[in-house]
Amino acid sequence: MGNGERRDEKKKAELKIAGMTCATCVVTLEKSLSQVEGVADVKVNLGTETAQVTYDPSKTRLADLEQAVTGSGYGVINEKVTIKVGGMMCATCVETIEAALQALDGIVEVQVNLGTETAQVTYDPVKTRLADLEQAVTGSGYGVINEKATIKVGGMMCATCVETIEAALRALDGIIEVQVNLGTERAYVTYNPKLVTIMEMRTAIEGVGYQYLGLEGEDTVNLERQVREKDLRDKRNRIIVGFGVSIPLMVLMYVAILPLHLLHYVMLLVSTPAFIYLGYPIFLAAYRALKNRTLNMDVMYSLGIGVAYLASVLGTFEIVLTHDFMFYETAVMLAAFLTLGRYLETRAKGRTSDAIRKLLGLQPRTATVARGGREEEIPIESVQIGDMVVVKPGEKIPVDGEVSLGESYVDESMITGEPVPVLKREGSVVVGGTLNTNSVLTFRATKVGRDTVLAQIIRMVEEAQGSKPPVQRIADTAVSYFIPTVLVISFLSFVLWYYLLGNTLLFALTALISVLVIACPCALGLATPTAITVGLGRGAELGILIKRGEALEVPGRLTTVIFDKTGTLTRGKPSVTDIIPTGITTETLLSIAASVEHNSRHPIAEAVVREAEQRGVRIDESTSFDTIGGKGVSATILGEQVIIGNRALFQDRGIVISKEIEMAIVKLEEEAKTVMVVGVGGSISGLIAVADTLKDTTRAAINALKDMHLTVGMITGDNRRTAHAIASQIGMETVIAEVLPGDKAKEVKKLQERGEVVAFVGDGINDAPALAQADVGIAIGSGTDVAIESGDIVLIKSDLLDVVAAIQLSRKVMSRIKQNLFWAFAYNTALIPVAAGVLYPFFGITFRPELAGFAMAFSSVTVVSLSLMLKGYIPPVRKKVI
Repeated sequence: MGNGERRDEKKKAELKIAGMTCATCVVTLEKSLSQVEGVADVKVNLGTETAQVTYDPSKTRLADLEQAVTGSGYGVINEKVTIKVGGMMCATCVETIEAALQALDGIVEVQVNLGTETAQVTYDPVKTRLADLEQAVTGSGYGVINEKATIKVGGMMCATCVETIEAALRALDGIIEVQVNLGTERAYVTYNPKLVTIMEMRTAIEGVGYQYLGLEGEDTVNLERQVREKDLRDKRNRIIVGFGVSIPLMVLMYVAILPLHLLHYVMLLVSTPAFIYLGYPIFLAAYRALKNRTLNMDVMYSLGIGVAYLASVLGTFEIVLTHDFMFYETAVMLAAFLTLGRYLETRAKGRTSDAIRKLLGLQPRTATVARGGREEEIPIESVQIGDMVVVKPGEKIPVDGEVSLGESYVDESMITGEPVPVLKREGSVVVGGTLNTNSVLTFRATKVGRDTVLAQIIRMVEEAQGSKPPVQRIADTAVSYFIPTVLVISFLSFVLWYYLLGNTLLFALTALISVLVIACPCALGLATPTAITVGLGRGAELGILIKRGEALEVPGRLTTVIFDKTGTLTRGKPSVTDIIPTGITTETLLSIAASVEHNSRHPIAEAVVREAEQRGVRIDESTSFDTIGGKGVSATILGEQVIIGNRALFQDRGIVISKEIEMAIVKLEEEAKTVMVVGVGGSISGLIAVADTLKDTTRAAINALKDMHLTVGMITGDNRRTAHAIASQIGMETVIAEVLPGDKAKEVKKLQERGEVVAFVGDGINDAPALAQADVGIAIGSGTDVAIESGDIVLIKSDLLDVVAAIQLSRKVMSRIKQNLFWAFAYNTALIPVAAGVLYPFFGITFRPELAGFAMAFSSVTVVSLSLMLKGYIPPVRKKVI
């Protein structure tokens, strides 16, 4: 019973009944249900095979109604599901979710429990789906908590393999979303664990003829490699047999070594074992595809080689066909070419995930932990938070942690790309996968397993590689129509040449076979996922983490790049430059300001406190500390109220700023300094100015973006004069100043409403709303201390040139995807008509099936090879630096 449910209300349930055949069944069921305590009304409908029951939920349960039906000799065809709901706070939430679910068609009963945060729904699967239930929950403003799994799949060859696996998994109840990536050979599944298990997914994958190779994160790297190596060996052996038989057969066809009446039988005897050996995997895959009601490349190819071989057998024994129909060498060679193409394709695909394998290779297998006064080596999975881990020179740091003893330089280049080792001492943060170089370090483990920075990076890159950018819809749509279209073209070409144009049966059959074997949906299916896999992997190597495939498309349409100022354009560590007291000493002014600001963690506040500590100025305790959003702070010191902030804060408090002080503020602001006015007891006591230095690469990054014809702007809480002074130093024209922290997203939205496509660059910590609002959010990190969850693109380093590099990389990957798609479409649209014989009437050109098979084999290899070229891509902005 859901929390917040009123017991005096009647409920309605619609039961789907199985086994009703006549009016007597209706009477029997109505009588049985009416006798259940608490039932107020029953209506049984023979046509819809349903029983609508109104009942008092305080006196009876749905189970009692179902029992009454089954006790009468009938069945109940309803399904039950438990949905884990997030975001419920009170009984009103329960009622809201119940109402949203009950509004769906086919809902029998809903029970929402606030305590367990679940919704138990009984429903008619004919009228509604699990996805509809989840949409009703999310549409009410709540979350559905599902689980995700990344499944390694073996045996995929083309886009139709992807469709087959996706369809098999979607057929399981409890599967919410499935995305299968041909390039990475992974299935990314979102599912309800209460309805479906990993074992059921495995059964579904294996049931349609593919290999389940384990879950991502499991130690199945060796298994995956062994399966791939075995597959390559098998294909290599078949290729050797195929060409070893077909080439001599071709020679026999053109060199009169044997009498003609013996040649056909010799070719039959020699080719048949080779054809069966080569063709078995192709025909098996075609059978499985047809069994699952899908058309894939194996169906087309098995038709092509099957027709070629069968025609040869019929011609050999002169059944319907003559001895002219000798395609034995063609059938074997075509199967060999298909196998060769898949062999090369499998080898190439194996290299697309090299970047992920390199990241996985950074994780050490063991860790040395100090326990009970002695050191012991344990598996990395056994390390717990709080363990003291000892790392000797030359060893990899196993998990994330904080140094408690020792001092050493650590090579973090494998994570950040920075070649210079970083000094780590007590209090420093270390990251798993990095290399300790010259001394012993002891650190306390703070993050282990899936929570380490390296694990998050790997997981994020894998998920991004599994995502589908909108451009892939073009290929997906094309592939869905491709094979039926090719089958139609092949048979039309046969009909046209033989029946309408009166050409020979041999010519018409050759055209049919050529069309069937030249068409290649594989190239279309591989065009996008291979480029994304290699491109995002290359990004990870460069310290550029692109979190989703969709983010790749936006940089190509960008018109404006907006930077947050503090910590993004600047170092984020300002220092005090000027102290101007009014009526008190410099030390007193600094002491008052530091006594208030030591309560704050703002970079400017830390600069004031740091200056006071360096000068040895006293810092007193303050009370009633308060932050006034975007304007300043206030506190009480020795009974006096102190306020520190900008002009707006003093205007709000009615404190007048004299002309002399205003002139001093303006002068400092024109020097690109941020000025804090200090007021004590209702009057101004002085000014403190701070300045934040620009990062070394800020000017170069801004110039590079302008060279790309992008509008570059800055958003800041500083006053306009200071903001424009900073902007003039770096050649930036667009400045949005005096923006409160919570209003950055609104400013981004204003730009979008004017038609701009906006990238927002921020630190990923204070700029989350603006990063989310932008068309693409770029979160800039600082080495290994990076907010992985922020932005669409995460830059591990704080180098602003990486913003330019990220845009250039995204554009390059999209360019390669479009190039791949162009070649895939061009190949098929150009060669299929040629194979059908369209050039024959004009130039006498025909396409032999063997040549068609050769062209098909290398079309997909070409696409994968083009994608692999991204492995060595260096963004132009990086080349200038190098």
